[in-house]
Amino acid sequence: MTSGALYRVGPLVAASALLALVAACGRYQIQEEREPWRAQAELQCIRSGVVKASWAIERSSAMQGPGTCGMDQPLRVSALSAGTVGMTQRATLGCPMVHAADLWLADIVQPAAQALFGQAVVEARMGSYSCRPRNNQRGAKLSEHSFGNALDVFAFRLNDGREITVKGGWRGAPEEQEFLREVFVGSCRHFATVLGPGADAFHYDHFHLDLARHGARGDRTVCKPVIKFTPRSGGGVEVAAARSPVASAARARQSPIDGATGDGVEPESDADIDPNKDPYGPDQ
Repeated sequence: MTSGALYRVGPLVAASALLALVAACGRYQIQEEREPWRAQAELQCIRSGVVKASWAIERSSAMQGPGTCGMDQPLRVSALSAGTVGMTQRATLGCPMVHAADLWLADIVQPAAQALFGQAVVEARMGSYSCRPRNNQRGAKLSEHSFGNALDVFAFRLNDGREITVKGGWRGAPEEQEFLREVFVGSCRHFATVLGPGADAFHYDHFHLDLARHGARGDRTVCKPVIKFTPRSGGGVEVAAARSPVASAARARQSPIDGATGDGVEPESDADIDPNKDPYGPDQ
């Protein structure tokens, strides 16, 4: 009886011991780290003072994980361009992305809106931070959204209340088509990755913009689809693609520097605007 009892209890004891061992190993696993350039870019941007705290931009505590997701110095953003361009939902972004978005709005978006509609953009519908793989596919690399280094742009609202959506305007009214193409082509001068309708099946309704590092030196751009379009801003651009260099300011924000710090994070509103899908080129 005694030996039989021990035989029945043995497997349970062994299973418990195995689970304890697995748990112990988990506690002592080495935490995978984010690429050093990400923290360096954040720090360089913060130190430069190009993005300042205000009612529209608030500093938040560091976001670490799960995995390598997060950022050292996240910003909670209610509006861009010194508070003149509101956001339909508050964004969580890294400093480099906030600065790039401000430059893009001032240099590309607002001039295009004034030229084609005679008024300014006052609000944008965008998706920002979300810890997830590209296109939510298991096994894929993490999206740049996982590091607060990307925006998905779905729509712009003008001062008179008119909304220009990427989904409806890309092949919509002539002035909406031209506006969105101005924005798309101009984006390739400010961001490392620009994807829009026609890039693939997943970008039919938004522009994906990010500051990823492409290539061994981090100096290559990915702008898709290739379109034939001459922007009003000049420079006979036929191909909105890799021959457009990353803006020098954006590249500088991602360059390594010497030396190198979340709670209540609002994820992208998948249910509301479905900014989940952003497959990139194979090396992004």
